[in-house]
Amino acid sequence: MVNEEGRGTPYVTGPEQWDGRAFHKPKWTTDPRRIVPEGCIFITVKGGGVGKTFPGITAAIGRDIQAYQPSTELDFQFMLRTIAYRASEIIEHARGDIPGLSKRHIEDYAAAIPPVAEQRRIVARLEDLSPLIDVSRSELHKVVPLVGQYRLALLRSAFRGELTVDFRAEHTLEPIADLLARIEAPEQTRGGRAPTNEIIAGRGGISVNSPGTALADGWAWVPLMRVARQETGHTPSRSHPEWWNGDVPWVGIPDANRHHGGVINDTLQTINAAGLANSAARLLPAGTVVLSRTASVGYVAIMGREMATSQDFATWSCTEALDPRYLMYALLSEGDDIREFGRGTTHTTIYFPEIRAFTIKLAPIEEQREIVRRIEEALARIDRVIADVELSLRLIDRAEQRILTRAFSGQLVEQNPAEESAQQLLDRIQKMPTAPLVTAPKLPKAKTVKTDPTQALLADSADWPDKGLTFEAIAKRVVLPYDAVRDALFELLGSASPSLVQVFDEEEGRMLLRRAAP
Repeated sequence: MVNEEGRGTPYVTGPEQWDGRAFHKPKWTTDPRRIVPEGCIFITVKGGGVGKTFPGITAAIGRDIQAYQPSTELDFQFMLRTIAYRASEIIEHARGDIPGLSKRHIEDYAAAIPPVAEQRRIVARLEDLSPLIDVSRSELHKVVPLVGQYRLALLRSAFRGELTVDFRAEHTLEPIADLLARIEAPEQTRGGRAPTNEIIAGRGGISVNSPGTALADGWAWVPLMRVARQETGHTPSRSHPEWWNGDVPWVGIPDANRHHGGVINDTLQTINAAGLANSAARLLPAGTVVLSRTASVGYVAIMGREMATSQDFATWSCTEALDPRYLMYALLSEGDDIREFGRGTTHTTIYFPEIRAFTIKLAPIEEQREIVRRIEEALARIDRVIADVELSLRLIDRAEQRILTRAFSGQLVEQNPAEESAQQLLDRIQKMPTAPLVTAPKLPKAKTVKTDPTQALLADSADWPDKGLTFEAIAKRVVLPYDAVRDALFELLGSASPSLVQVFDEEEGRMLLRRAAP
């Protein structure tokens, strides 16, 4: 917005022919120890929510919020939407590690105001368009989790043999048992704990030991250690910086996260030959499959070249009986259920007795490669769907911004020269008396609150009238410090699933609070 002196960042840059508009400078509170009445607009000036605007209830505001009480001669919803429209420009002024806006940042902004009848027409038109935009955006957001569910269903169907029924019918395939009869088991590292005898059935292509369920023709339950060398890694001592930043890629959890379901060619950290020599880390061959087994369990990737890993991973270097990509998709087919192979509630870990007992649904080698091909073909289609959804969401955001630009530059609704001009409106408002904001009362120092304020409010709200209560009435009912009541209300109103809601009582002309519908 531009203020009367022409300073500040342009707020509304509409056409000059928007007849009858005038510039209005909202007067914001500057004293954080104020009680603001109902019908105010709050703007957050500090912290992560800086620039956020919202209608406020009667409350004492803190240093992180400014409040503006628009004249009753202005349309409240128009002013709220106008101030929120360029919130992103306000955020650009934020500086420091904890973003904040100074008094000058707020006071240098002015709102472009059309005649009040036009304000109402703009709000009415926006209220007609907003549900269409919201429904479109909501429906698109539903696609992403559905795509995730489809991806997992695809992988699990592949390891039930359903993806290649026609392939098996059209080809004569060597059973995997016959291939294994000709291939020696890989040499395994010595020491460590023995595989568990416990059976934990998986949901996709992997189980802990064989559950004995039937498989497709030519398939078999095969211990992974029969067809892959199983290892782990290590972290060279951080107290020896000379062992780090060498030419040996070293896979950590962030690398597995970034390349989950794909190939790792470069890592965020590297070590050198001395780091390898002075730790239990080992240089593993290209094509090795890695699975994160601690803290962030379930990241799966394939090494694109020789690399070492931390001890957070289990690794498998495959023989010719096992395609590395087939193993990666088998592990991915477990999804989040792979945690059932581990132990721990706060931090799940899959321990080596279970890892060394991993058993895979192994198809004939030719079918393994066909399964991989079909999976990757289907995943490519899924990726295109996600890309289309993301593009559609960007287009919706762009369309919404264009609608708002038209609304606040006089292009969304018709102007009526016969209406009272905005300048006449503001001149009239200037002559109206303004009630000063009330200084917050000093409250006696509260004793230790034994009851959780949010729980106390929730319990008390069960007895509130259906239409709700004002903040003052609630504060009188609940025997808690004023600030505790205020903070608890903000928490209950602002949660992801609000327990309380604000409603405007048109008969009494004031804001009420009541329990949210179950």
